[in-house]
Amino acid sequence: MGQVLEKFHGKEWRKRQIRKISDKVFERVKNQSGRATLTFEDLYIAVLLVYNDINKRLPGPHFDPPSKDQIRSMMQECDLNLDGQINHDEFVKFIQKLTTDTLVVVSQGLLVTLVVAPTVAMATKKATEGVPGVGKVVQKLPNAIYASLVTLAMVWFQTSREGIE
Repeated sequence: MGQVLEKFHGKEWRKRQIRKISDKVFERVKNQSGRATLTFEDLYIAVLLVYNDINKRLPGPHFDPPSKDQIRSMMQECDLNLDGQINHDEFVKFIQKLTTDTLVVVSQGLLVTLVVAPTVAMATKKATEGVPGVGKVVQKLPNAIYASLVTLAMVWFQTSREGIE
């Protein structure tokens, strides 16, 4: 249960997840290209890989990556040393800027889960009370505990995709 609650530490947890993804992707693209910095083409591939990882790791809806034009424009903003390439620090800032809206949507998805899950739990409790073998256990559980268990199960299901790579 502690691991599930840890997921709700907010921005810091999400930042750590994005940082892990960014570091992993930067190293992968750097190793494949043999360069310490990313060209526009490398950056575009890296963004696709980051969005792929975000869609795997973070709960909520699937996110589409930005267009090449959006990436090109943001690259110019984040290329602090103006060499036409992105180094590791610039890449981390680039991805943080790029994923700000994504993280807001993820937070909204978790909020919806936390509001919808208890409502669904109470609606299903009545239906499961008549199920042989399970019904008597469900009847004995107080509503608050049953709703909490269903909510935790839904949150766990959403966040369990993190380990799938």
